[in-house]
Amino acid sequence: MSPTFDKDLEAVVATAARDAVEVDKGNFPSAAMRALRDAGLYGLVSATEVGGRGEGLAAAAHVVEQLARACGSTAMVACMHYCATVVIEQHGPRDVRQAIAAGRHLSTLAFSEPGSRSQFWASLGSAAAEGDQVVLTGKKSFVTAASHADSYVWSSRPVAGSELTTLWLVPRATRGLRVEGAFDGLGLRGNDSAPITAEGARLAMSARLGADGGGFAIMTGAVLPWFDVLSASVSAGLMEAAVERTAKHAGGTTFQHAGSTIADLPTARAFVARMRIKTDQTKALNADTIAAITGNRADAMLRVLECKAGAGEAATEVTELAMRVCGGAAFRKDVGVERVFRDARAATVMAPTTDVLYDFLGKAVCGLPVFG
Repeated sequence: MSPTFDKDLEAVVATAARDAVEVDKGNFPSAAMRALRDAGLYGLVSATEVGGRGEGLAAAAHVVEQLARACGSTAMVACMHYCATVVIEQHGPRDVRQAIAAGRHLSTLAFSEPGSRSQFWASLGSAAAEGDQVVLTGKKSFVTAASHADSYVWSSRPVAGSELTTLWLVPRATRGLRVEGAFDGLGLRGNDSAPITAEGARLAMSARLGADGGGFAIMTGAVLPWFDVLSASVSAGLMEAAVERTAKHAGGTTFQHAGSTIADLPTARAFVARMRIKTDQTKALNADTIAAITGNRADAMLRVLECKAGAGEAATEVTELAMRVCGGAAFRKDVGVERVFRDARAATVMAPTTDVLYDFLGKAVCGLPVFG
């Protein structure tokens, strides 16, 4: 990554930080996403042959972590866009790939469903062939950037056969799609994560991404590694923000009667030290996961499963400690700790949830089929 890249990213992060409080009120981070687009970072992982930057997972993780230090919602929108882009790069049409690379197209994943919940790989939505078209019917429970993305990487049951899933590239403007209201949640309040219903949504059969019934292989082979690493990067960025803001508050808040600060208390310093260790451990595991994936190591899938589970748990602990050290002041929005505390909670319940990942990890360690 070049100095120009870092300068471009710095400007995007500054915009995300400026707007973070307003975004936390439930507003989509439009300005930060425009800045990301204008910096050429929509096409960060798009191939150079279609006008993208041709970067890989490490660069995407860096961008997402830096954004999360400023605004968790912006980071999550970028995370989902990069995950969708990976699928589109492998299986999508050239014109959409070029549009992403040029910053004209924002995409996202549409996997989670009310019926299968955290088992995102098992779609219940139908796909019926009608000549050279397909008709999609189904309901998605959480789609990041639902009202703002230009397309969704959408999962359904196969048109034919008994496999679990088929993937489609579905334009947001497709007739028969309906976004079901606005997101009003605990954290990540500006990421526009909303349900979407498809009722007879009609597409060309050429909108299929990969083979009919091939969605599970794409989900586990391409999407899962990217999503787990980038989700862990969101957690790492939130943890960095918590450490920075907690240390600043602890060092700048004075007990006037004693002439000392919170940071003068050994217990407070110990808590901050634990926060720093947990954050660095998370980032080290994430870096090793990226190395395992890019190096095609035998333990790559184990690391993929570990990194999101570990980061989600660590972010929960670190932000709880931040609230504890900052005390009553942490409940004020101007300190900035309670926002990262809320945003950090999403990682443990976002599919694949931490509990599902623990099950997968246990199977892997015991020599059982992970997805069996």
